[in-house]
Amino acid sequence: MNKKILIITILFLIIDLVSKIIVDKLMALEESIRVIKHFFRITKVYNYGASWSILNGARILFLILAIVILIVLYFYHKRFKENTRNNFAFGLVYAGILGNFCNRLIYGYVIDFLDFNIFGYNYPIFNLADTFIVIGVILLIIAIIKKEDEYAVNS
Repeated sequence: MNKKILIITILFLIIDLVSKIIVDKLMALEESIRVIKHFFRITKVYNYGASWSILNGARILFLILAIVILIVLYFYHKRFKENTRNNFAFGLVYAGILGNFCNRLIYGYVIDFLDFNIFGYNYPIFNLADTFIVIGVILLIIAIIKKEDEYAVNS
C-alpha cells in the first residue's frame, strides 16, 4: 500500500472513530438532537447488523467479511492508476471498513448517528464510516468507467 493511501486511511479512520466516541459518550442510546428541522438529526443507535439492520446479530460474519474485503481490496487497488482521486477513494473505503470493523470487534455493534429525513422518507441511521465507503466506491466506479482500473495490467 502506498504511503498516500495509508495516510488517508489513518486520517479518516481517526475521524470516524472519534466521531463515534463523542456521540457514544455525550448521548444516551436513542437520544436524538435536531440539527436541521424536518431533514437532519443526530440520533444515537447501536446497529448489530448491516444497513437497515440486515442480518442483525451476525457479528462474526461481518468481521470475517470485512477482513476478506480488505484483503481483496489490497490486491485489487494495485490494478488502478495511481492518482489523487484513486488514492483518496481507496483510503476512504479502507477507513470506512476498518472503522466499522473496530466497532464490531470492540463492542459487538456499530455506533450509528447520522439520521436524515429525505422527502418524507426516514433514511436508515448511519455513520461516517458508511459515508466514507459510499463516497470511495463512487470514486472507484468513476475510475473504472475511465478505465483506470486496468492501468497496471496494460502498462
